[in-house]
Amino acid sequence: MQKGTIGVTTDNIFPVIKKFLYSDHEIFLREVVANATDATQKLKTLASVGEYKGELGDLSLRIHIDSEKKTLTISDRGIGMTAEEIEKYINQIAFSGAEEFLQKYEKDANAIIGHFGLGFYSTFMVSKKVEIVTKSWREGAQAVRWSCDGSPSYTLEEIEKADRGTDIVLYIDDENQSFLEESKISGLLNKYCKFMPISIVFGKKKDWKDGKEVETDEDNIINDVKPAWTRKPSELTEEDYTKFYKDLYPFAEDPLFHIHLNVDYPFNLTGILYFPKIKNSVEIQKNKIQLYCNQVYVTDSVENIVPEFLTLLHGVIDSPDIPLNVSRSYLQSDANVKKISSHITKKVADRLFEIFKNDRKQFEDKWNDLKIFIEYGILTDEKFWEKAQKFCLLKNVEAQSFTLEEYKTLITENQTDKDGQVVYLYTSDKDAQHAYVEAAKSKGYDVLLMDGQLDVHFVGKLEQLLEKSRFVRVDSDTADNLILKKEKEAVDLPEEKQEALKTLFNGQMPTVEKVNFTVQLEKLGSENVPVLLTLNEFMRRMQEMAAMNPGMNFYGEMPMGYNMVLNTDHPMIQRLLEESDDASKNETVKQAIDLALLSNGLLKGEALTQFVKRSYGLM
Repeated sequence: MQKGTIGVTTDNIFPVIKKFLYSDHEIFLREVVANATDATQKLKTLASVGEYKGELGDLSLRIHIDSEKKTLTISDRGIGMTAEEIEKYINQIAFSGAEEFLQKYEKDANAIIGHFGLGFYSTFMVSKKVEIVTKSWREGAQAVRWSCDGSPSYTLEEIEKADRGTDIVLYIDDENQSFLEESKISGLLNKYCKFMPISIVFGKKKDWKDGKEVETDEDNIINDVKPAWTRKPSELTEEDYTKFYKDLYPFAEDPLFHIHLNVDYPFNLTGILYFPKIKNSVEIQKNKIQLYCNQVYVTDSVENIVPEFLTLLHGVIDSPDIPLNVSRSYLQSDANVKKISSHITKKVADRLFEIFKNDRKQFEDKWNDLKIFIEYGILTDEKFWEKAQKFCLLKNVEAQSFTLEEYKTLITENQTDKDGQVVYLYTSDKDAQHAYVEAAKSKGYDVLLMDGQLDVHFVGKLEQLLEKSRFVRVDSDTADNLILKKEKEAVDLPEEKQEALKTLFNGQMPTVEKVNFTVQLEKLGSENVPVLLTLNEFMRRMQEMAAMNPGMNFYGEMPMGYNMVLNTDHPMIQRLLEESDDASKNETVKQAIDLALLSNGLLKGEALTQFVKRSYGLM
């Protein structure tokens, strides 16, 4: 028997592993199974090139729990190791500069394991002793057992082993007995190893018999060795793509579309991304794309690999160019990762344009679900905008859909103001703002419906992106003033009468929390209403953005600025100027103000009750 000391420059690697990697200790199983998979894949390669001439036989990996011995064993029938290979790959650990590195990355287990090639040594996070029982594939090879109890000392002895391959035997320590529970190991295998390329057997399949669960003789294979993303799109049907989505997200609704990624230059990348139906908050849906490295699960935190707006998608990305032991700092700095991110943006944009071009009706039908992805992309990714402007749609209140170019052509003639700017009119709530929508339509204007989660921001972004264009909500001014074709016509009332009207209405103006009212006089024609409430476009936008962005609290705290517009052409306003200052005059003013408030949802509580009583009194 050979005894020795593991070649490390620190006195003891194992307390360091236990101390710094404890929060991520479950990844030991992924590391060991990934090593076993590699060893098996290498044997298949040797056989394919004629170097290994023996029978391959069953190449499944087998995982076994022994509750009495308190061991967890991972076995493969891969290439195995000789004593010399154990000396080279297990006993020599490149660990120079470790102390400084450990201090820097003490909270990131993946960074430490990846940096030092410590995949195998992650087993000591959960074990008081680890054994490697192995026999090389080479003819005449001697089987050996390596054993280490968590100190730098190890033993290496020759043993008898009938078959090639490796058994990693973990003697689970007292603090980690949960890793001897079948449900725990089953959960980890399902998380990390569900799509590994070599069959993984964990126990036997179970069946219900006489009201209880019993084991059958059939191996319980826990993984799909040929998942959908590893196959060619030509081999898959729509049903296959939907089934795979259901495997990933069992309780989700069917997705809208999928995009199959298959790139071999300048990097390797495969995967399937799905557009899910999004109902509520953007944030809830993130962390749904799973990152794999050669079919081994790495993470579902893919913000640095996938452009921000596409973190709303679901699915799988697999790239051997992204290391298995990947850290956030690596993802942020690696050039390959940046290329992958750009390529995914391009593929998604191309696929959306293809769907739009080939089946516009289907695209329009699904627009309300797709809209959040496309708007988010335009808001956050300049390169995406370059392509998305061809298929980004605008919908009007009649539910007609237009591309940006089509809509500009539709409205330019009638909706260009005196300064040559094309004015896009919109409503954020066609029912609440119905009167304003109708007033705009009576002028021959078209009105867009912009009621999505991101439309507050999107309107501002389009103003930046589209030349000589501005967006105006229909309730931000009177219909005559929404699109000024010429200078406003001045009010033809003497100054003292204008001031008298303002004083009269200001005297009856209610106090509404966080709302300021400003009385304005305008000539709107006798056919229009006498009193109209409009909402300052700039302040409203700032407050809506503040509601979505805590960093803009300054605007959120400011009162909303409404204009109470008096139509000096209306007979009622003219009559008020002629009447003497009596109670009935004040009642009329109060009623007119309340009607304007009511149409904007600002009349509530006691004020609403008084309005109803007063209305009956006037009948």
